[in-house]
Amino acid sequence: MRLTALIAAAVFGLTLAPLSAEAATVISVGDGDTLRVKEAGRKITIRVACIDAPEMAQSPYGQHARQALQQLLQVGSTVTLKVQTKDRYGRTVAEVFAQNGANAGLTLVQQGNAFAYRQYLKLCDEWAYLDREKLAERYRLGVWRSAGGIERPWNFRTARRGAQSQPVARPQRPVNLTIINGGSRPSSGRRWYCRNVGSWEHAQQLLREGHTYLDGDGDGEACEALR
Repeated sequence: MRLTALIAAAVFGLTLAPLSAEAATVISVGDGDTLRVKEAGRKITIRVACIDAPEMAQSPYGQHARQALQQLLQVGSTVTLKVQTKDRYGRTVAEVFAQNGANAGLTLVQQGNAFAYRQYLKLCDEWAYLDREKLAERYRLGVWRSAGGIERPWNFRTARRGAQSQPVARPQRPVNLTIINGGSRPSSGRRWYCRNVGSWEHAQQLLREGHTYLDGDGDGEACEALR
């Protein structure tokens, strides 16, 4: 059977919107499995449930996943959230359904732009996610272009955290630093927390200045919940 026919046969499963859910408006898309929405007057960071998209550092797959999610969930469009829980970063974990009823996470998996997140599949239709992933792997789509697929995002993050935890060798001699373009040194001795950083942009600046502990999951972005 041709790929187009198989995808057409799966449309029904991709477009079943939940009966009990919350409506929200898309504000922005951060990466392949994270977005910001406005719901009942509140701005909320959503972690798309049951999938794990490549990190932005896993180029070009992270960028492809983000672009795919942006196309599915355009800024200003109304989406339906089937909320499951909150994660350790305070993000709302939910299945997200586009205006046309398409399940965004399930669609990304079928496109080869995300993996089924096996560790967290129990609250979703586990069989559907694994089935769509198998379809993408069969036709070498996206992350499956190479045999076996790319490094899984959860392993990529673990490896990065391990690398960052290694002790950094101290310089043998004092190093004179030149501050370029009016930059400033990190606040002496101060430890920042995401709740008092103030803004996402400030958090990224602090990360560049060496406050790496603000990047809790090691994906190269600090204080994601502020986005």
